[in-house]
Amino acid sequence: MILQALKEYYDRKASDPDSGMAPEGWITGGLDFLIEIDNQGNYVEIESLQEQQGKKTVSKSMLLPCIGKQALKHSNSGKDANLLWDNASFVLGLGDKGSLRLSSMIDAIDAWFAPQENVEVDAVRTFLSRGLDNSKSFSSLLNDETYGESLRSGQAKISFKIKDSTAPVVFETASVREKISKQSMNTEVQENEIRGTCLITGEQKVPIELTHSVIKGVWDAQSSGACIVGFNKDSFLSYGKKQSANAPVSKKSAAKYVKALNFLLDSTQRMQVGDASTVFWSARKTHFENDFPSFFKEPEKDNPAANTSCIKNLFNSVHTGSYFEDPGDTKFYVLGLAPNAARISVRFWQTGTVAEFASRIRQHFEDLRIVKSEREPEYYSLWRLLVNIATQDKSENIPPNLAGEFMRSILQGTPYPTSLLQAAIRRIKSDTANRVKPVRAALIKAYLNRYYRFHPNKNEKEIKMALDREQPSIGYQLGRLFSVLEKIQEEANPGLNATIRERYYSAACSSPVTVFPTLMRLKNHHLAKLENPSRKKNMERLIGEIVDRFNDFPPHLNLHEQGRFAIGYYHQRQDFFTKKEQ
Repeated sequence: MILQALKEYYDRKASDPDSGMAPEGWITGGLDFLIEIDNQGNYVEIESLQEQQGKKTVSKSMLLPCIGKQALKHSNSGKDANLLWDNASFVLGLGDKGSLRLSSMIDAIDAWFAPQENVEVDAVRTFLSRGLDNSKSFSSLLNDETYGESLRSGQAKISFKIKDSTAPVVFETASVREKISKQSMNTEVQENEIRGTCLITGEQKVPIELTHSVIKGVWDAQSSGACIVGFNKDSFLSYGKKQSANAPVSKKSAAKYVKALNFLLDSTQRMQVGDASTVFWSARKTHFENDFPSFFKEPEKDNPAANTSCIKNLFNSVHTGSYFEDPGDTKFYVLGLAPNAARISVRFWQTGTVAEFASRIRQHFEDLRIVKSEREPEYYSLWRLLVNIATQDKSENIPPNLAGEFMRSILQGTPYPTSLLQAAIRRIKSDTANRVKPVRAALIKAYLNRYYRFHPNKNEKEIKMALDREQPSIGYQLGRLFSVLEKIQEEANPGLNATIRERYYSAACSSPVTVFPTLMRLKNHHLAKLENPSRKKNMERLIGEIVDRFNDFPPHLNLHEQGRFAIGYYHQRQDFFTKKEQ
């Protein structure tokens, strides 16, 4: 299903000439230099194509001819050169296997073009052949004052330009492009080629790709790329089949899904969710496809309202059943990838319609609604939610699997993972300075409400946005009581550096009976210090109203009640600072 959806995405983008998707027989890559030669293969000069991006120098991105899969990754054989371009170690025959690599460049040309078939290609063949006959024929290039050092490294990507030709690069001539186009559509049986039924298209007796191309751009995976489909141990093989013949995909389909995934990983349709590099796309062009990352990413500093407007459009879509003019039944896909040694593992894979995803994401933001100050963001990004429950509030401390599980629950519309509540409570207990931040309170509220929406319990009441005096949860009422006791202490001792929150919160929310009797005795001492009799009376009445809702202090609170304790504490605290209206 994943590979089939990617292949269909490739077909959709390839049909649009302005999409930037490489057509069959081509791949998007980078070139650093062009060697200009004349029609007799004589060296004229070298031209740099490198571009400056900030402080970095990068290769010029362009479409490059692709023979099979070598364009992405070379083997150690030295016999897999690309057609009319490659790195300097192949083009200039550098290193221990220099002659072998140079011969491979010529063999690649001979496999596609007969002698005297194309004048410009013949010039390149002559240039390369001279280097094979005489190792010193490239000395002027390698000793160039400006670019010699870059060429000698062997990593610079090089192609050719023919003097006085109208084509800027030799492989962009009309005859070469036509040849590549015809060859990519060739279905003739090749020697030692395995044929079978393609699992993606269902086509029968088609050439099967035995080693799929690598995927680049997955965060923390190998820089040279890693495979999403691969069989590199005998234990993975069945029925005597070799390599990827165990999961047969035609060569054309394999090339398409790889191009589509590499294209997505290098586009705006990609975002990072914890350790999962996440890409998303729809079956046809939609507004939802463009706005999807705005629902989850942190707003940009120079345009903080951009994400908010997208989320508000999401809420408005509830009236129409679609997002903007997007048909609600358009298929939508979300794929999360994570590194796994030499391979890439699928962290999550979600499919549905635009309307289904819009509804589930909208419910996620609805569940997060909570009373808070105007200084807080109207909607919390996925990163902000996760970083506030990570150790020391640092993104590198976000548990690797938690982000993927959280994202999956949002997209499926299911309860959040239990580990999310555990992490939030653990962080509240360890963060003595802040304890229950608005973002943490919102997350715990959303977790509990979603849980009981899927696991109904007549004894449990939904947690509201703001203070709920009728909430039956003992954890919630104890949280309220703790907040009132803290407030009394603050008013009795103005300018106090630390309150009971720093010292007693952790024990109060997990083992109330060990703490609250002491706090209730301290409360009498603090009340005596209040100078305003009316304020003292109001506080005593509030304490009485809360205590009347439970019989005794319990010895322990389970995880859910600890979450309600945090919400009760937060709600009551917010209520103290909310202007009362008649």
